[in-house]
Amino acid sequence: MSATLSKIPVLDLKPEIALIRDELMAAIEGVLDSTQFIMGPNVKAFEQEVAEYMGVKHAVALNSGTDALILGCSALGLKPGDEVITTPFTFFATGEAISHFHATPVFVDIDPTTYNLDLNQVEARITEKTTMILPVHLYGHAVDMDPLLALAKKHNLKVLEDCAQSFGSTYKGKKTGAIGEGGAFSFFPSKNLGAFGDGGMFTTNDDSYADTVRMLRVHGARKKYFNETVGVNSRLDELQAAILRVKFRYIDEWNAGRRRAANYYTDALNKIDGVIPPSAADYTDHVYHQYTIRILGGKRDAVQQKLAEEGIGSFVYYPVALHKLPVYAEKPHHPLPVSDQLSTEVLSLPIWPTIEESVLDRVTKVIANAVS
Repeated sequence: MSATLSKIPVLDLKPEIALIRDELMAAIEGVLDSTQFIMGPNVKAFEQEVAEYMGVKHAVALNSGTDALILGCSALGLKPGDEVITTPFTFFATGEAISHFHATPVFVDIDPTTYNLDLNQVEARITEKTTMILPVHLYGHAVDMDPLLALAKKHNLKVLEDCAQSFGSTYKGKKTGAIGEGGAFSFFPSKNLGAFGDGGMFTTNDDSYADTVRMLRVHGARKKYFNETVGVNSRLDELQAAILRVKFRYIDEWNAGRRRAANYYTDALNKIDGVIPPSAADYTDHVYHQYTIRILGGKRDAVQQKLAEEGIGSFVYYPVALHKLPVYAEKPHHPLPVSDQLSTEVLSLPIWPTIEESVLDRVTKVIANAVS
């Protein structure tokens, strides 16, 4: 790497923090002055603001996206012995939430263009034990929900959306997380709407589901010291809620910035043989939590190495599909050739809302030279 070229991270949070630093510090100081650090007014306000934005009746703030999945599964009635249709091409928490209940994740292969569940294969995997479908809106691209919901209705199944990577993404104009029985969000710092620590949220239009999750997040008690069931401690910190409220004001603007960067990438990468840019179906407003390309011909690792040599960060989401992880590898599953193949081809490139075109140009030129 030339000494005159700066390193490019896969994600740079510094520009957005610099933009809103004064607002962030004022919000943090407000919490310090209030001395309300657990379940304070910022948590309540954040829940109300997100619910209105999503177009749902309830948004329940939690301490992680993983808890949003687990408590969501609990509210929807998942129990031992149940089967849940889901994708193997996702972060482990998706399968982990199902396994937490001693239920079985049934992995269905993915579509090579959207990286989401291949809906043509879902119905064949439904059995008398299937009670739920858990689709993942991967990388910020919504799953094609209408046919999935039709299948769920036909077989009397519930749908919990994994929206960890899709805050602000839409499906036919409706926000992800507002389409199935419930939605599970993560506010991990690297997410499009990220806290300065862990955070999560469960969204739903169902009063009983929301009530159950609210109860479970405070040790299974609707009223303090009157515990009705075994719950957990899964409260979003007041400081994180205050930070998220500031960042939330910018989420649509920042997602638009990610789309601009993605379009610029795609225009350049479409001209490079052996590279397949991500696509965005006409039914979704992609938010590009990751800009993930496919590199053909067994060259992915070499391209990543070349990017690293030039000081450019990249990441593989995901190098091992869930069905091949040690926890699931010995369990029976149907062949999942697309997931297996894509795990050797995908590479996520640097992207953030204010990334400069000069940076995008530098990244694409290194890729072009590496695959030639």
